[in-house]
Amino acid sequence: MAGRGRTTPAPVALLAGLGFVFVGLPLVALLIRAPWSHLGRELAASGAWTALRLSVVVSVSAAALWFLLGAPIAWVLARSRIPGRSVLRGLVILPLVLPPVVGGVGLLQALGRSGVVGRWLHAAGIQLTFTTAGAVVATTFVSIPLVILATEAGIRSVDARLEQAAAAMGASRGYILRRVTLPLIRPQLAAGLVLAWARALGEFGATITFAGNLAGRTQTLPLAVYQARQTDPGAAVLTSLLLVALSLVVLIAMRDRIFPT
Repeated sequence: MAGRGRTTPAPVALLAGLGFVFVGLPLVALLIRAPWSHLGRELAASGAWTALRLSVVVSVSAAALWFLLGAPIAWVLARSRIPGRSVLRGLVILPLVLPPVVGGVGLLQALGRSGVVGRWLHAAGIQLTFTTAGAVVATTFVSIPLVILATEAGIRSVDARLEQAAAAMGASRGYILRRVTLPLIRPQLAAGLVLAWARALGEFGATITFAGNLAGRTQTLPLAVYQARQTDPGAAVLTSLLLVALSLVVLIAMRDRIFPT
């Protein structure tokens, strides 16, 4: 009976199979069409290795900002009783549903050389557009909602009685945060960071709009694919596979954090 209860109905299995084919077919097509005999030459010519290094730098830098900004935002949304909390939640989640190019335009109007805040930054000698720092800002903007959503869910799932028990035994707020709350939400926080990192690795629209597409400065792997596609389709396929491989390695390595059994 137990085995029969776990049997997948035929229609569900059929639809799931079609779904797997739909998702997997583009990846298989990349593998089939890749010019493997020219692998090293094509990747070197397209600047893929430089773009890979920059992608790692940008995404890791963005991860630091996600943790510094996203976790406190999640805490406020989960624990505070401030007015308009639902509006604030919608505001910080909005970049997740906005077209990335719209986010890039918004960043230009806010932080560009003549932007609302950017003009003051420029006067102070700080320029974000067309710089690696600008690519980090754009990547952080579009990806941070994933960290906020996952972390807020983790904070809401914490049993408050555990924190109350620690407080009753004389633990300070800082100690409770470090030794009780953070360990309990570590799986959700890790899942949010990994998913946001994967999203950041594939970010295109906001980056090219706000930071441009400058080799060695702002040209991440997705931008390298876009540029190679215009002149060398084979290099674009190989660079795409490099991006796919990097993303898969990270997602598989962190599968237990994202999808705990």
